[in-house]
Amino acid sequence: MIAVDTNVLVYAHREDSPHHDAAHAALKRLIEGPVAVGVPWPVVHEFLAVTTHPRIYRPPTSVPLALAAIDSLLQAPGVHLLGESSDHLSVLGSLLASGQVNGARIHDARVAAICLAHGVDALWSADRDFSWFPQLRVVNPLVDPHL
Repeated sequence: MIAVDTNVLVYAHREDSPHHDAAHAALKRLIEGPVAVGVPWPVVHEFLAVTTHPRIYRPPTSVPLALAAIDSLLQAPGVHLLGESSDHLSVLGSLLASGQVNGARIHDARVAAICLAHGVDALWSADRDFSWFPQLRVVNPLVDPHL
């Protein structure tokens, strides 16, 4: 299973993003491919927060349109929502054990913990912050258009 991070979804959604074409093409290939796709719930929440934020995008995406974008993604065969597992606190705790992950990095740790608990093979992200979690393989689909 390949999971998708917020930035890839935002770039694919927002046509005014300089990364739109690459992200849209990569996401389309992923969804139409043979591999299962996971979308962690925190990614959904962050997508909604970012795309509808009037200080980030002018004009922002309307809430109904942002919800429709997520719903459309989830209608694709092989796309699944990923939530916290019963051992989430343990998995999260192991990611936080280094003592260097705190504050705003907790959000990324939460996404990483969800991915690891669900056996995700790779997280597609353009965010370097996931380098704090070497247990999770992260691939930037914007760099390699052949993914």
